[in-house]
Amino acid sequence: MGKGKGSLLAGLIVGLAVGPAWGDEVIGSVSTRFKVLGPNDKVVVEVFDDEDVPGVACYLSRAKTGGISGAVGVAEDTSDASIACRQIGPIKLSEEIRSGKRDGDEVFKKRTSLIFKSMQVVRFFDPKRQVLVYLTYSDRIIEGSPKNSISVVPLQPWPGAEGAAAK
Repeated sequence: MGKGKGSLLAGLIVGLAVGPAWGDEVIGSVSTRFKVLGPNDKVVVEVFDDEDVPGVACYLSRAKTGGISGAVGVAEDTSDASIACRQIGPIKLSEEIRSGKRDGDEVFKKRTSLIFKSMQVVRFFDPKRQVLVYLTYSDRIIEGSPKNSISVVPLQPWPGAEGAAAK
């Protein structure tokens, strides 16, 4: 393989292992299992803002596999995750979100294996109850996991923000 092709392949492998950033920020982590070689298995806590709904932040905790395979980005993380979303400012929903898709809008995605598996967060709008529902789950090309977690954000007026919340 030529020098250029090897660099391209290495870049592709690193890109697949890391996945898209999606603006997530690591808050912290705790070790769950000691590994002699490589980093320990962990539970990682991340936060991300819903870019389409300013005023909402979601905290996601998820398992991260350590060891040598985890260190080089080829380990497959388990499907264990939990989510908590909160209103952190005034919320104003677009008409597109108000019309709501039955299969949800993807707001976060992170690879949890080299190629075939990812952790996702989708948003639903419940107009009857005036809430946003965030669902986290893991998918896989061949076999997904039924493990999931939800969080609900009621649309409420924000102090000092005139008419900012949904009516």
